[in-house]
This record gives sequence, structure tokens and C-alpha cells, in this order.
Amino acid sequence: MQQLGLLLANFRLIDLLDMVAVSMIIYRFLIIVQGTRAYQMLFGIFALAILWWFSQLYELYSLSWILQNFFDYLFIILIVLFQDQIKSALVSISSAKFLGRNGRTKFDQQIEEVVAACTALSRERTGALIVFEKNHGLLNYSSSGTRLDSRVHSDIIYSIFQTKSPLHDGAIIIYNGVIQAAGCFLPLSKNVEIDRHYGTRHRAALGVTEITDAVVVTVSEESGRINICYNGVFHYMDNEELLRKYLRKFLLEIDRVSNFEPAARSI
Repeated sequence: MQQLGLLLANFRLIDLLDMVAVSMIIYRFLIIVQGTRAYQMLFGIFALAILWWFSQLYELYSLSWILQNFFDYLFIILIVLFQDQIKSALVSISSAKFLGRNGRTKFDQQIEEVVAACTALSRERTGALIVFEKNHGLLNYSSSGTRLDSRVHSDIIYSIFQTKSPLHDGAIIIYNGVIQAAGCFLPLSKNVEIDRHYGTRHRAALGVTEITDAVVVTVSEESGRINICYNGVFHYMDNEELLRKYLRKFLLEIDRVSNFEPAARSI
């Protein structure tokens, strides 16, 4: 109790700000790595820390020496292991919310390319599955497809989903203005109450939005209808203007959709 009182007596406001800053960094990092292989790496490092504690406790000198040297260079190891997540964190600092009009303009250009591609695919009744990654990492799913690292363009999206394309069956994942991968496999929804007329494409859209904050655009090959799936809810798009508005609503989170309210079906 005396030590606690001494600690509180010497506690300053700057110490509180320091703790809040570190907590925010850790929280942001965990959000980014959630759903990625990096999350599994964190558990591996935690397991090694427990093993090191046991080696110290039971005087396992050889194991303790190896793990001690490992943790001496832990900071460098973390940078190497989580370089992709660190890049994502740095990019998110300068995301559209902080860049103002210029950042939103670039995001709007991506939306326009997706709208143009979906309109053409819908007219031809060609199926499509387009995933916008937000805060929750989708590296596990993008790694299941073919890496592209291509800029978002309507012609590229249109060509990917042509039936003769080897990548048309999977999803494309877009993040930071880049088509990261195509032909990606997504988790199917496990909800038994899903209507039977939903195919694999729509079940995949529901599945990934139920466990992440991704925004998914689907084009039905049977009806040509365009849907947006977000948080396990389908929003039916009656026209391209509505698609544009809802993509801005869910991705930029700056516009309120007031003039158009499509039927939404909660799954």
C-alpha cells in the first residue's frame, strides 16, 4: 500500500497522456492484425514468453540463454515480422479522414471505377465479388488468391470477372487504392437462416462481413442485380447513383444517404 501511495503521489498528467498514447498504438495495431497471419504470430511470441518464464523458473540454462537472446532482439524481430502491418498503420494515419478533400477525391475515383465496372457487369449479367478492406486485416484471404497489386480501374475489374478469366470465380480485395489480389476465397456464412436462393457468392459476402468490417459489392449472374453487403446485411442497389452513395456512406463514412433508402435484409 505504501508503494502504491508513493506511485500515486508521483503520478503526473504527462504520465497519463503517455499511457493513453501507448494504449492507442497497441489497440490500433491489434485491430490491423486481426484476421491476419500476424495475429497467429503474436500468439507464438506470447507462447515463447511463457516458455522463457518456465526456463527461468526451473533453471533450464540452455533454453533460457536461447530465449533471452531472442527477446534481446525482439524489437527488430517485430519490425521484420510485422512490416506489412506497420505499413498499413502508417498509411491509415494519412487516410481519407485526415487528408481532407484531396484524400476523399482519390477515394471517390476508386468508387467511380468500381461503379462503372459493376454497371457493365450487371448489364451483361456477369457475376462479381468485390471486397473493400477497411480496418480488419484480410491478409489470410488475399493470400489465397493471385497477387496483383494493381491500381483500381474499371477495365481491370471487368476483365477479371469475365467467365473465361481464370480468376472470375473468386473475389478481388481492394485496400489503399490497390487491387491486392484476385481469385480469393472467402469464408461462407454459417447462418442457417440464409435464404436458399443465395448462391456461394452471396454467402461469401455475408461470411466475410459477419466477422470483419469489410464492405462487399456483389453482382448476381442470374439477375444482374447489384448488392452491397455490410455487417451481415444486404442493401439492394436499384441504380448506379445509389451504389455510389452507399459506397461513400460505408467507406468514407462522411455522407448520409437521405434521398435513397433501398430495401435492406438483415440475415
